[in-house]
Amino acid sequence: SEVNTVSRVLVTVPVALVAVVATSWVWSRTHPHVIRTERVIDAPPERVWPVLEANERWSEWNPSIVRSRGRFVEGGTVTNTVRSGDGSMTFTPRVLAVEPDRELRWSGTYYVRGLADGEHSFVLEPLAGRRTRLVQEERFVGALVPFAGRTLDLEDDFEAVNEALARRVEADVPSTP
Repeated sequence: SEVNTVSRVLVTVPVALVAVVATSWVWSRTHPHVIRTERVIDAPPERVWPVLEANERWSEWNPSIVRSRGRFVEGGTVTNTVRSGDGSMTFTPRVLAVEPDRELRWSGTYYVRGLADGEHSFVLEPLAGRRTRLVQEERFVGALVPFAGRTLDLEDDFEAVNEALARRVEADVPSTP
């Protein structure tokens, strides 16, 4: 009968939707979308770190995160505004790690946890000759990640940030206001 058909559709569609969301969430956990870039900076980590840590000055040099407010304190939050195409997006990630001269890491979500979560890190590795390898990485997981396509292809943005940070540090611009 028509009522049974409608009832089956009303049950089947939500169950199928939940199955698709759950499957894509699980899949993204085992297959995260990872962006990883590296840049050697001609300065030791103790000169790179103050520029990286001074997020209130990022608007002076960072081409991607054009505004950042709040202090980098483990367990705390910062508010970052990212340039995205012709617009911008503001998000408030939780700070996971602050290891001076070594690592800055945070975790953010897209609206609701589990849709598209990103863990972003800047790692400073000391190299011979008083140089630093900067490794910038982000790992995206969540139900929407398998469907995000080119939206998460941020490698060019990361490279631009790496280059701008290197120029800032190598120019020996003071990092404190």
